[in-house]
Amino acid sequence: MILRNTFPLTTSRHYSSATVFLAQQNLLHLLQLSIDLHSHKLSQQCHSQILSNGFSQNAFLITRLISAYATSGDLTLSKLVFDSVQTKNVYLWNSIINAHVKNHQFDQAIALFRQMGLTSLLPDDYTLSTISKLSGEVKDLVLGKLIHGKSLRIGFVSDIVLANSVMSMYSRCGEFRDAMKVFDEMPQRNVASFNVIISGCASLGNFASALHGDLWDFFRRMQYEGFKADAFTVASLLPLCSDNVRKLDYGRELHCYLVKNELDLKVVSDVHIGSSLIDMYSRSNKLVLSRRVFDQMKSRNIYVWTAMINGCVQNRAPEDALILFLEMQRKDRIQPNEVSLISVLPACGLLAGLMGGKQVHAFSIKMELNDYISLGNALIDMYAKCGSLDYARRVFDNVSYFKDAITWSSIISAYGLHGKGREAVTTYYEMLQQGIKPDMITVVSVLSACSKSGLVDEGISIYNSLTTKYEMKPTVEICACVVDMLGRSGQLDQALEFIKKMPMNPGPSVWGSLFTASVIHGNSMTRDLAYRCLLELEPENPSNYISLSNTYAAYRKWDVVTEVRTMMKEKGLRKVPGISWITMGGKTHSFTVADKAHPCSSSIYEMLDDLVSIMTDGCTDIDILT
Repeated sequence: MILRNTFPLTTSRHYSSATVFLAQQNLLHLLQLSIDLHSHKLSQQCHSQILSNGFSQNAFLITRLISAYATSGDLTLSKLVFDSVQTKNVYLWNSIINAHVKNHQFDQAIALFRQMGLTSLLPDDYTLSTISKLSGEVKDLVLGKLIHGKSLRIGFVSDIVLANSVMSMYSRCGEFRDAMKVFDEMPQRNVASFNVIISGCASLGNFASALHGDLWDFFRRMQYEGFKADAFTVASLLPLCSDNVRKLDYGRELHCYLVKNELDLKVVSDVHIGSSLIDMYSRSNKLVLSRRVFDQMKSRNIYVWTAMINGCVQNRAPEDALILFLEMQRKDRIQPNEVSLISVLPACGLLAGLMGGKQVHAFSIKMELNDYISLGNALIDMYAKCGSLDYARRVFDNVSYFKDAITWSSIISAYGLHGKGREAVTTYYEMLQQGIKPDMITVVSVLSACSKSGLVDEGISIYNSLTTKYEMKPTVEICACVVDMLGRSGQLDQALEFIKKMPMNPGPSVWGSLFTASVIHGNSMTRDLAYRCLLELEPENPSNYISLSNTYAAYRKWDVVTEVRTMMKEKGLRKVPGISWITMGGKTHSFTVADKAHPCSSSIYEMLDDLVSIMTDGCTDIDILT
């Protein structure tokens, strides 16, 4: 955009007040336009007009000019303009501090605030609010408390916006009790005040002790005090509504609230709420409801599509995830980002679709996204699950991204999945030599690899080093790996002794490992003990009953099998059948146990019978396979 004839030239050395006012108004309008358009060129043209018209010390115009340059990312010119003003007021300081905050130059923003403190100017509520939010962003509790104290000394006790910023700072710094204290002492509150507490509680997790009650009681208190929940309130609460049936009911109530108060997705295209609803229903295994929300949304951005794709993967619907991934690009013309690629890769792993995974990998390279460490980790996991350990290792060896603990865990897990326990242990020690401390996921990965490869001594040595060398507290998952490792090697007594000495109560994974090992080695004593403990811990898990039924069926104890099946029926338990996939000619075929729904099922079973005949009779004639 080029300015022509905006400010008519005149030979007069004197301007009327009306002319000057008109020039200022035009410049303010154009500066705001440059901010809205993020136009660096228009900002420079306005700057030129400001200088040529003698407005270089005009606080209103200079404040707006600093913001215009900052919006286009040019902090150097913003600071140059700021330094050119001889007498600086609080609004100019606010403008330059905010410019650095918006460009994520947090250290410089704090330095400017300290520089402002050396002048005779006092910060206003906007200055303190900005720095308070910044303190929470960088987790600087000392600076945050300094701002809180300064706001009290200056007299901004009743400023709602500043109080909300202080509460947010305490919440982000993990001092939720102090945030709650500020909330209780506020003479006046607004919806945002309640939202700060609710969102802080949601991110905190253990909010019952901090709130001295239930979060939902606090939400009801908000309504009793006459404040109507907005979209942000609901979006903050939805992530807490998926752990159990009761919490899902809360989520449904919130969804009804949105519809009742005309905040639903047909009226307001709020992609954040839509994504939160999709995620909530998906994590509650209600994929149909997730899809219904998704289909009702008027506008869908990359985050909505990613939430729906991730929901399909979570609910083991990989085909639907891949279809959505393609539709996102074809229908809405939305280009995938690194998060959407990470979400769709597990679908390729579930389907063992190596070709699809390679296409995603190629796309990431084409779009220069392959340097993202999380995407590299997902690629390693996908290649390993698709049976291509070589490709997984090649991604791991790619030096274009830094290797974190998850990267090492992924390749260690890949080796374990392919039965290469020695390589997994070697890679684990390589990680330690790089100075990376093992975490729970890494230890579980290497111990699982040791278990599958029969490397009991190596696994026990790694387990013992956790407490003696790395001061790690063993988790239930780590202990379950040790029990599985001992059990698989036939050391059932040692496994049982290990369970008795565990530093925590054994969970279902621990007893499940012992039960499986007992069945393999035919130890009825430890098998029955593990089964009783499993039923006590998970009486509603159908897998426990199925495992026991299959065990007794193997021993032809049909009366016990009947008894277990009857017990399942009485409890209304039903196991979701397992599914196998195979991709041929670009099409994925799925099968369940005794499945005859496939159009070629008769030919498939005929081939299966022939293969069984070859295996059981020891036939060497392979003509039958051609």
